[in-house]
Amino acid sequence: MTDAVPLTEEPLRQAAVESSELAKTHARTTEAQRSLAPEVLTKLRDSGLFRSGVAREIGGPQASPATILTTAETVARGDASAGWCVSIATTSSLLGAYLPRKGAEEVFGDPQTVAAGVWAPRGKGRPVDGGVVVSGQWSFCSGITHADWLFAGFMLETEGAPPVLRVAAMPKAELEILDTWHTGGLRGTGSHDAVANEVFVPEQRVMSVVDGPPENAEPLYRFPLFGFFALSIAVAAVGNARGAIDDLLELASGRTPFGSSRTLAERARTHEVVAQSEAALRAARLFLFQSIEDAWQAAQEDEPVSQDLRLGLRLAATHAARTAADVATAMYDLGGGAAIYDTSPLQRRFRDAHTATAHFQVNLASFELTGRLLLGQPARTGQL
Repeated sequence: MTDAVPLTEEPLRQAAVESSELAKTHARTTEAQRSLAPEVLTKLRDSGLFRSGVAREIGGPQASPATILTTAETVARGDASAGWCVSIATTSSLLGAYLPRKGAEEVFGDPQTVAAGVWAPRGKGRPVDGGVVVSGQWSFCSGITHADWLFAGFMLETEGAPPVLRVAAMPKAELEILDTWHTGGLRGTGSHDAVANEVFVPEQRVMSVVDGPPENAEPLYRFPLFGFFALSIAVAAVGNARGAIDDLLELASGRTPFGSSRTLAERARTHEVVAQSEAALRAARLFLFQSIEDAWQAAQEDEPVSQDLRLGLRLAATHAARTAADVATAMYDLGGGAAIYDTSPLQRRFRDAHTATAHFQVNLASFELTGRLLLGQPARTGQL
């Protein structure tokens, strides 16, 4: 796996470190208001971390997958909600390459633009002159509180033809946002529902995410899009787990459990669990980023990235997210009574970890697809 980072991408990595520290400082505010703290939002927007997948030809960084995903992981180490918002926004920023040039410039031409995305076809659309009219309601619109645009999936219904999946880029100003995000974890992502009622979308803002990348696309946009989506969830989970270990180490040096004369850091059980968790997280992360590197090298070629490599991405993403939840749980358990209070970052890490694993890209059912393929059974691989 290559460690070298292009000089043009180093500012993004440095901004991620700074944003992580800021996000950690304001994590309680972010959770309490169920949206990113203003200071964190300003830093992430100004740094370009929300749009690191935007093409250079329209003024974006067009960073490599490893850099895009590492920066989201780094921010999540400070606060999972902030890292999750970076993950969703950067994944959505890739879609500019799937739009006609005019539509991409309309959505991402402003360097302050942030996009959210729910590609599940929760809406219906009908063709009209110059575009489509879309109606629907989309849940889990992470980052919609600070986004300017929503990429929303819908079924395009044309007379005489079967419905087809399309994605529309709609201004948030033309949508109704419902206050639905009352959850156990990842509260700061503000993942509310969005509603479109007969919204006209011009044809330059309608695309397919299942037909493959545009002709002559750059390698970033030949990297498997659905695999990237799963990876973006996984890196937020991995960053959160790393943050949980950080929080436990900080607590352990000063806390003496009831009935013991030794601090938490001096107890043999702590040594064992921390070492096992560290090994598990490092191994899962190594598998994750090696899979990213393998697919990235394949994306440099003219041929589509192979099914085996796409399978590896999904397998690594699910494994990493679920391993990360195990690590966060272990750190929470070690925290004992100190971890049960709302003021404890370990409690937040635990809740965030188990909210992340509910995502359909990394839930237990997502192992079914990769398992079927490994066993040579027929499976639908269009969204692998």
